[in-house]
Amino acid sequence: MYMTVMQAAEKWKLSDRRVRFLCAEGKIHGAFQEGRGWKIPLDAMKPVDGRFRSTENLLEMIDRKKAELDTRRPLTEGEVARLMEQFIVEYTYNSNAIEGNTLTLRETDMVLRGLTIDQKPLKDHLEAVGHKEAFDLVLEFVKNQTALSERVIQQIHYLVLADKKDDRGVYRRIPVRIMGAHHETAQPYLIQPKMEQLLAAYAEKTEHIVTKLAWFHIEFESIHPFIDGNGRTGRLLVNLELMKAGYPSIDIKFTDRLAYYNAFDEYHVNQRLSAMENLFAGYTNERLDNYLAMLQD
Repeated sequence: MYMTVMQAAEKWKLSDRRVRFLCAEGKIHGAFQEGRGWKIPLDAMKPVDGRFRSTENLLEMIDRKKAELDTRRPLTEGEVARLMEQFIVEYTYNSNAIEGNTLTLRETDMVLRGLTIDQKPLKDHLEAVGHKEAFDLVLEFVKNQTALSERVIQQIHYLVLADKKDDRGVYRRIPVRIMGAHHETAQPYLIQPKMEQLLAAYAEKTEHIVTKLAWFHIEFESIHPFIDGNGRTGRLLVNLELMKAGYPSIDIKFTDRLAYYNAFDEYHVNQRLSAMENLFAGYTNERLDNYLAMLQD
């Protein structure tokens, strides 16, 4: 469901011009241009003034909101189900769509309810179901505070890659190139040692969890350990670690995919982590707002 610029302006007490500017600057997550106008998700949060001035301030804001959320814990089973119900469908749709899955949001919801969509590939159906099963496994890992390891990553990937049974949960054995990428993926014989090094370095890092995960995600995707399913698996790993640390899971929107791709380039070309860090922080901040708003209802 979407609203117009005029509706968003009225809702947020802003001028139409200001809303259009925020859309063009990419500061309203999920907004996209259609013809001469903009379509804005009905549940989009009003950008906070100064929100993107510095990562440090945004991270402080995130931690303040997380501290408020912590006062509401433990959440009941009903509260957890309510917070997750809509997220799982949208997250599955967006993460798969980024990788080329053709199911719409509505169709993804129907597939996850056990229905078959006529004239849509079996692969797309399997990817939706596999991603949902992988996220369910992530929730189990969060519940048990399972440490991140190669085995955990391979188990998640096994479920993600539901349509390629011979490649599930195993590191690739051939070299690959990512079209348009500004970096080289790891050669097959280097995948195992590079994964070991990545996990060891991640465990030793002391930065804010959002900063750590922005770095980890880029490095994981750079290694590209699997023949397929790296993006979906990598985004699931981000949510595994966020939720283990007490933060909400995040959903990188299909409509934000260009900003997401550009964040990788910023790191590899200009050695700047801030683009991915800001992207993750912005999504985390919005999710915290959503959690707190729903718990107040």
